[in-house]
Amino acid sequence: MSVFTDKSIKLNEANLQKLSKQLTDCNIFMVVALNDPVTLHWLQTNTDNIPNRICFESSPSLPNKLGGSFGESREVVKTVTGAWARYNSDDIRFCLLVIINYYIKPVKVLKNLRAKGLSTVNCMLKNCGAQVLNCLLDSNCRKALQCLNRCSPTDQVCNYRCIASYESPVLEAFSLCVLQRHNCLDLGAEIPTKPAVSPLSVFRGEAVNHETAEDLFVGWLGVSEWSWRVVAGQNPAYDQFPCQYQLFYRGRAKGSFWYEPIFQVKTLEEEKLVWRRRRYRVRRGGIPGTFYFSVLDNGVVSKEFWTIVEVSDDLSWGLFHYNGAAEAAGICYSGAVLVSPDGMYPQKNGGEKLAAAIERCGVKEWELYLVDNCLCFDPPLGIPEGSGLHRSIDIRDERWMSAG
Repeated sequence: MSVFTDKSIKLNEANLQKLSKQLTDCNIFMVVALNDPVTLHWLQTNTDNIPNRICFESSPSLPNKLGGSFGESREVVKTVTGAWARYNSDDIRFCLLVIINYYIKPVKVLKNLRAKGLSTVNCMLKNCGAQVLNCLLDSNCRKALQCLNRCSPTDQVCNYRCIASYESPVLEAFSLCVLQRHNCLDLGAEIPTKPAVSPLSVFRGEAVNHETAEDLFVGWLGVSEWSWRVVAGQNPAYDQFPCQYQLFYRGRAKGSFWYEPIFQVKTLEEEKLVWRRRRYRVRRGGIPGTFYFSVLDNGVVSKEFWTIVEVSDDLSWGLFHYNGAAEAAGICYSGAVLVSPDGMYPQKNGGEKLAAAIERCGVKEWELYLVDNCLCFDPPLGIPEGSGLHRSIDIRDERWMSAG
């Protein structure tokens, strides 16, 4: 991808020549916030040979063209414009991939845009008749399906907001049967292998082992009622919910470890804030500081690979990265979350150490969304009786607290 600004091609003849040359071998031309009549006239003259031209927030004098035609596909335009309206880098990337997928070549991560849809009815009725009927008779479950039907199959933001808004035991039973057990939509997804993020190897001057890494996840639990609070996150589908609390703890069974996120959701219909909670089983990865997570989320199993990227010696902040997939829902995803004890951004923005850790995740700091931690009343916290906390890290060690 090459990027030019209106000003750069007006004031620099070399840039204009470079743009002219690249337009001769270009298959997507994207225009953003362009309204200057002189530049628009030049583009009209010089981009007619490009098969895909799409314009956002620009003058209508430069019409969209997809697949070599000015007659736009409603499905594509709806998907692309809906994603663009959320103004984040992941969705801008998604917009481009959708156009490539439909008009240039298939994109593997978007294969589920081509799912069969209505041809799955026989599978649903044959295997999940009772669950389908219960869902249709339940107003909340019906609203969930209607909401999901308005989303693009690979639009994670839209899909997960529908699920979190209307979740119920009836919806969970429907999803568990139709998606997880029988895969009636014929979907599939794998955990992304990129970005591959290396975990921290040293904490407080000592090599990190598996027990130390688990203690870093446990964090402030024991001093506080939670391990960490999320300050900011990178994934628009999962990391932007208000009032996110993280609970990490050791289970009563030998070697067991658990993660429970608690967060608020503003429901789509009534726009009221409700608390949601998930429970992940956690296993150690091959390298200390890496972990495998799994959860049954509204009837669908999600599997994730987490990395502790960095934690400050005084535990004033931590940065975690994850790659995940919900195979039966046909969704794969990645994200990074910045955490602190109180949900506030680290002092002095965490300094060079945090900046370097964010870079290791393949993320720019401006891509992180600040979490709204203002109205976090009465979160449903607490862990099972008999759970274990720290084993090797003393979070009250004043030598490191004063150093921070």
